Amino acid sequence: MIIAITASAEGIDSPVDPRFGRAAYFAIVDTENDQCNSIPNEAVSAAAGAGVTAAKTITDTGAQAVLTGNCGPNAARTLQAAGIKIYAGVSGTVKEAIEAFKAGKLNETQGPTVESHFGTNG
Repeated sequence: MIIAITASAEGIDSPVDPRFGRAAYFAIVDTENDQCNSIPNEAVSAAAGAGVTAAKTITDTGAQAVLTGNCGPNAARTLQAAGIKIYAGVSGTVKEAIEAFKAGKLNETQGPTVESHFGTNG
């Protein structure tokens, strides 16, 4: 299974980024072989629509699940429409998030966990 984890930096030892749409990176992980590929989130500094843009990026990777701290309403709708499961409330490192996912310790989120524009400073 391919999963995407929001990350503050590149690599498996990076902290999980608590924001989805404005996460610095996405760690794309194949849970069958633990291969991890970090991709920058091009929506990180978008003026608007970061959640939807980030969700489309995840859709393009073929990921079947997203692990993140929080997910806003537009991103949640876009991910769910693509059939991608959302696991929010995730913290620690990317590696720890992968381990928790594999162990069945994460609960699927059924909708947004924050309001729109959560990750912005304004």
